[in-house]
Amino acid sequence: QAMLVESGGGSVQTGGSLRLSCETSGYSVSTYCMGWFRQAPGKEREGVGRIDSAGGTRYADSVKGRFTISKDNAANTLYLQMNSLKPEDTAMYYCALDSRRRIGCTSDSLWYNYWGQGTQVTVSS
Repeated sequence: QAMLVESGGGSVQTGGSLRLSCETSGYSVSTYCMGWFRQAPGKEREGVGRIDSAGGTRYADSVKGRFTISKDNAANTLYLQMNSLKPEDTAMYYCALDSRRRIGCTSDSLWYNYWGQGTQVTVSS
């Protein structure tokens, strides 16, 4: 059983930065696919990006060049560095783990079987 706990959310102005963390226990972040997702009020959950066991990353077009996913294997923690934030980035952000994949990570949230509780990010104009 995995437990994921996000932190680092908050309120920033347009152009600001935030770094989200996802402390993980029960499974190693170095071994499995992990992803970041977000959900804004009234909208469906969308994939922000994901990282595989080798450290390969993929991003949604909407965040490419602004967001960076990384992981600290020793700390068993996943990160999401968010720069040049825009009001449209406002959402609840979730980290997730797919314990069935190590590579070929998907952006489909249905494949991720462990989720954190989320952390709110609000960007004001």
